[in-house]
Amino acid sequence: MTGTPGGRTPEPAVPLSHRVPDLGALELLLAVARLGSLGRAARATGITQPAASSRIRSMERQLGVALVERSPRGSRLTDAGALVTDWARRVVEAAEAFDAGAQALRGRRDSRLRVAASMTIAEYLLPGWLIALRAQRPGTAVSLLAGNSSAVAERLLAGEADLGFVEGLEVPAGLDGTVIGHDRLIVVAAPSHPWTRRRTELTAGELAATPLILRERGSGTRQVLDAALARHGGLADPLLELSSTTAVKAAAVSEAAPSVLSELAVGEELTARRLVEIPVHGLRLGRDLRAVWPSGQRPAGPARDLLGLTRRAP
Repeated sequence: MTGTPGGRTPEPAVPLSHRVPDLGALELLLAVARLGSLGRAARATGITQPAASSRIRSMERQLGVALVERSPRGSRLTDAGALVTDWARRVVEAAEAFDAGAQALRGRRDSRLRVAASMTIAEYLLPGWLIALRAQRPGTAVSLLAGNSSAVAERLLAGEADLGFVEGLEVPAGLDGTVIGHDRLIVVAAPSHPWTRRRTELTAGELAATPLILRERGSGTRQVLDAALARHGGLADPLLELSSTTAVKAAAVSEAAPSVLSELAVGEELTARRLVEIPVHGLRLGRDLRAVWPSGQRPAGPARDLLGLTRRAP
């Protein structure tokens, strides 16, 4: 057990913030010294004269010395007040340097935005959001790193991105996030595929047993599909495993095999009948779209503005 001689526990140190006047009080004291009047000092610092008087009295009580002598002709510093004013000037100058440094950091932060996004969001949603952001922040340079949901999490945790977007079942470990939208995965096949001529809906078991063209493990699409089909025997080994939505879609259109893709990604192909949606009985493949960032670090500057744009999107 630690303590002072005689076994007494030392008193905890009083925090510096309780022993030193705040910055506003020091700025007021400097204004009194400069203007020679408490009333003029109050106006210069944007407060009322009673509030200024109260602040000076509070500072005198805190320091234990008289700082200002008041008279009908104005206010003058005591000898102790003149000494405290010299110290106050150094503190305020240091605070001004601190503020200038903080502004420089904000300027550097606001001059760039590094976004990491999973493929579906990067290809089909982010372009519109980034165009809107450019209208708000024309001076911000934006870089986009596209990959699967696992890669997005890795980029954020490594400090290589300021804001991320993922699709999947949950927020990746080490990140905080918020749902910004919803998506649905659908089974699609080329018009010539036998599934397009079925009179009954495909079953989840049949889908699970069929070699498909799929996104790679680690993607949000694959994560949702694996979870949905786990109780139906799990996915068969894929016919093809590709790392981009565009590549998967092209392979499905070429009649290689059916696939499972985001509804966002295949709207044009469904309209043009290059792909056909295949209903699956009793299988729901909905998923949340999320913005994510490192735990405890709320988005700021351009990242905060981009997050706001996603929430206003239709």
